[in-house]
Amino acid sequence: MNFHFCGTWYSTIAYYRIFWQFLEPEKGVYRWDLIDKALETAKSRGQELMLRVGPYGANDTVDVPAWYREIVGPKKEWNGPNWNYLGPHWMVCANDPRYAEHFGGFIRELGKRYNNHPDLDSVDMSIVGSWGEGINDGRMNQDARVMLCDAYMDTFTLTPLMMLLGEDPQTNKYPRTKRGVGFRFDCLGDMGEWEHMMRFYPYGMANNDLADAWKTAPLSFEACWVMEQWRRNEWDVDYIIEQSLKWHMSSFNNKSCFVPDVWWPKVNDWLKKMGYRFALRRLEHDGTVKPGEKMKIAAWWENLGVAPCYKNYLLAYRLRDDNCSHILISDADLLSFLPGDILHNTGMRLSETVPAGDYTLDVAIVDKLGYNPRVKLAIEGLRSDGWYDLGLSVRVE
Repeated sequence: MNFHFCGTWYSTIAYYRIFWQFLEPEKGVYRWDLIDKALETAKSRGQELMLRVGPYGANDTVDVPAWYREIVGPKKEWNGPNWNYLGPHWMVCANDPRYAEHFGGFIRELGKRYNNHPDLDSVDMSIVGSWGEGINDGRMNQDARVMLCDAYMDTFTLTPLMMLLGEDPQTNKYPRTKRGVGFRFDCLGDMGEWEHMMRFYPYGMANNDLADAWKTAPLSFEACWVMEQWRRNEWDVDYIIEQSLKWHMSSFNNKSCFVPDVWWPKVNDWLKKMGYRFALRRLEHDGTVKPGEKMKIAAWWENLGVAPCYKNYLLAYRLRDDNCSHILISDADLLSFLPGDILHNTGMRLSETVPAGDYTLDVAIVDKLGYNPRVKLAIEGLRSDGWYDLGLSVRVE
């Protein structure tokens, strides 16, 4: 089990990697409490959880569940020799229909329980290989590939999904064809012998038609080694940052390691550009409105980042006075708030029960569960409750 939080305490995403054997120790018996605890811990730190369940690791201590090992037998090397420290390509045969049946069945139970969980940032589509990183995915037959990918896509219908970009075009393209999932890149920064920055990533994105993938699903990057290793190897951090933003990255996993002091100014600027960053530039509204009528708002937003927001959030406005508040939900589709300028006009009907009086106008991006603010905006006016005071008044008559 590998449970760690990325970066320092103010990181907005926690990454939780755990193996199948810990979550289904007996067939049909699930330890959801382990994931629940991770979600609760992330929430307590102001974070959301990125989740990956690996089918197995690279040695006997992180094998498939013991009950599944009894089903398939003791053989643990399939389709190739060991990769030194990486271990065997496969610990069990992924083309054995029992693998898709049982591991795929577990994934479906996982999706039934956690789909659209408000504190779940995204799910990494782990299907085969040590740690679920797709080692030798090109030797999977199409039936196994489809069954395992579908286990995720059929159940996590409202939670963003990502898959590690691998060597096999069929594995990379099938989820994009069916659903438009995002991708994870686990060696950002590598300018050495593996050539991730100079060959594998740019060629892989072009050859797998990923140029527009960021418009519908997140692209998340993990550091190759750690940033201090980048510095020691004299890899060009400016080039690494430039390329990652060109690829429309949404998040960066720094493996809980420190940033070299000399690079902090560059990294802080980088953080302001990756993902989405919404700024409200101008807003026009009805200064007076009656209960039961629509309040009209015309807003000019700018997304200062390089990607949209992929979560199922709502753009909301609020009328607030000293005694009460009234939340109005707009019809904005935040996935359409791509980098650049966005003009959004909306009309939101006031309840008949809103009392007459003078109100302050607030704004927030909220979840659907309890209309709780979930996103920090690039504007002033942040209140202790997460809403932003726009400094504008509305008269209800």
